[in-house]
Amino acid sequence: MNFLTQFRAAPNLLTLLRLFIIPFLVIAILDGRYHLAFALFIFAGFSDGFDGLLARWLSQRTTLGQYLDPIADKLLLSTLFLVLTHMNLVPRYVTVLVFSRDFGILLISTLLFATGTLRDFRPSSLGKLNTVVQIFGLTVVLVAQVWPSVHADLLRVALLKAIAYLAPISAAQYAWIVFRRVSSPEPQAT
Repeated sequence: MNFLTQFRAAPNLLTLLRLFIIPFLVIAILDGRYHLAFALFIFAGFSDGFDGLLARWLSQRTTLGQYLDPIADKLLLSTLFLVLTHMNLVPRYVTVLVFSRDFGILLISTLLFATGTLRDFRPSSLGKLNTVVQIFGLTVVLVAQVWPSVHADLLRVALLKAIAYLAPISAAQYAWIVFRRVSSPEPQAT
């Protein structure tokens, strides 16, 4: 499938829509329009799940989609961490830990890919848990702005602390997995 055909595949168009939403989500948060920001975030979340279903249903799994979908996810989450930190809704240390983890993983995977050392970069179990907790944490941060309550605020604080612990731990697990894969002897051809 050529690049233009991949670009026009319905799941990829949905992923591009998610990327298109990001600036409007930022503007809504900066303007204090948290109802709109929450709605856009929820829409982005549904589009993320739906693009995968569409890819399977329509048999439109593409190389472009394999790269574009995680990029859109990371860009959405990273942007939210930055703007919510700017609005003093997420502590700086949480955002720094999240960005440090992501930058480290990106750097290692880029180096390994460029050298041809390792090309399998599947997320680890803790990496997946980290992403789920980040999504849930950011959702609660927005919910606490739309429907303020003591319970939402307590949950927000607990989730942000969990993110701060999970980020470096999942980065260490990722580094350990990569180290083991790179250090293991190549399987012998029979």
